[in-house]
Amino acid sequence: MNDLDQPEDEDGGSHPRRRRRRRDFLEALQQSQAVGRIPLVDVGQRLREIRMDCGFTIRDLARKSGLNVNTLSMIENGKASPSLETLQQLSFTLETPIAAFFEDNRPKNKIAHYKASQRPSITFAHGTLEDLGTGMPRRGAETFLVTLKPHSNSGENLMVHTGREAVFCLEGQLTYTIEDQAFLLEPGDSLFFEAHLPHRWQNTGATPARTLLVLCPSDEQDRPTERHFAPETTRTDVE
Repeated sequence: MNDLDQPEDEDGGSHPRRRRRRRDFLEALQQSQAVGRIPLVDVGQRLREIRMDCGFTIRDLARKSGLNVNTLSMIENGKASPSLETLQQLSFTLETPIAAFFEDNRPKNKIAHYKASQRPSITFAHGTLEDLGTGMPRRGAETFLVTLKPHSNSGENLMVHTGREAVFCLEGQLTYTIEDQAFLLEPGDSLFFEAHLPHRWQNTGATPARTLLVLCPSDEQDRPTERHFAPETTRTDVE
């Protein structure tokens, strides 16, 4: 049985908004895998690899995470799919980003070249995120081609993360608010700023906006992508 369909508070529960955000993130990832946009990854195998890298037995992990040994065994052997709540608990216990469960352990490339029709992408609530560096080590910078639906935004709360952020507008228009300043980006316009400054984005146009986004976190454990494009925080009913 796929426990994505089970009540997610059986493993201890967490804040409902966080749970919904993780659920939407994983569902979007699974939908992209289903249509062949990105390679399928054995989450159970990745869990086993990460657990062993941390020097934990399966009983150690069960005790530290509060999860059932049998549940963990079934996940690692591909007999059950973990819920988002379970993945979140494992992420905290193993001190690893949740995205690590979806990465394969193949050697990283020194060059990433993709034809337009083959570029790996993830669909989220209000657009698509195409990773231009899939297969490259996650060091220094992550580059994305972002398509945003009309009137979508990153939510009411301003975001902060480490490092710097660069945006180049290709099509449509996008407004970035940084602290109390608004910057309108139209085709050919660019924006580059220190990412510790509170910021948010909004497609203020009536057509899709397409941008080149470069995130340069100074901490390798930081995952600014999830803050920018978490489905639960984006809205379409902008005044």
